[in-house]
Amino acid sequence: MEPTQTTADILVRLEEPFASKDVKWLVAATSRDNRKGRVTPYADPRAYTDRLNEVVTPSGWTREYAVHTISPITRMKKDKAVQSGNVLVTCIVTIPGVGTHCGSGEEWADDENAMTSAEAQAFKRACSCFGLGRYFYSFGEMWVELNDYRQPKQLPNLPAWALPANERGKSANDASVKHQERASDSAARGEVQIPKGPLDATVTDEIAGFKRDLGAALYTDILERVAHVRSPRDIPNQKMQQTVLSSMKICHRGMQRIREIAASLAEAEFYAILDKLNIQSLDRIPSVEVFQELGRAMTAAAEGTAA
Repeated sequence: MEPTQTTADILVRLEEPFASKDVKWLVAATSRDNRKGRVTPYADPRAYTDRLNEVVTPSGWTREYAVHTISPITRMKKDKAVQSGNVLVTCIVTIPGVGTHCGSGEEWADDENAMTSAEAQAFKRACSCFGLGRYFYSFGEMWVELNDYRQPKQLPNLPAWALPANERGKSANDASVKHQERASDSAARGEVQIPKGPLDATVTDEIAGFKRDLGAALYTDILERVAHVRSPRDIPNQKMQQTVLSSMKICHRGMQRIREIAASLAEAEFYAILDKLNIQSLDRIPSVEVFQELGRAMTAAAEGTAA
């Protein structure tokens, strides 16, 4: 850390977006015909490490990992029940004189890259508490055309607020201008600026607990729709926490009902419903709309069986 740097200076430099060359795109979901994909931007953990080294020097920060496993867990994989487990990783990032933050990541143990993925999630989530990479959570939904290999034919252009100062042609120290740009861009997208406040850690953990039952895709879709975030730790205030929790509980009850109906149907009939809605399995429902369609289809099937 440079002697003349204040905590505010460090946080402003950490918050600055990554260079566009370091931003990559992930196809997070595809349309039913696989012609379009919803893409989300991200940066490799190395970019986070490089930024920390640049701002506070390699000796000016530390990170610690703790690894936990949960097993056995039965999950559906390619429509088959398999015995697996969860790899849970916690990462603590400390910048002396600035603060300490913690993040967590998880992955199915049968994934060959489980440890690497969980560590990356945990590290980046801890960094986001310092503002580093947090701007990635501000992107709205972006859909692009895909090629035959389900890869984007053309990547989206990054908005001005998601570019570093030297790529915008403006001063890196002009934090107020950067804030106005982000606010204006959010307004143009029709987003509401949600006030931030203290959070209830118990509610955060309760919300996180729904991920396993609802599946990662549906769980994330609820977070994005209700609170415009991808992690319960990024929900801005307690009021919004309660709104998200209520939505999770409603979907959880719906999922329980769907599973009850599935147990009463013939296996062929159940999988025919999934195939019709292009759902690979109950833990891979892509969105709330598809979940609602599934609920209606399952209810109709149950009524037909009863008749």
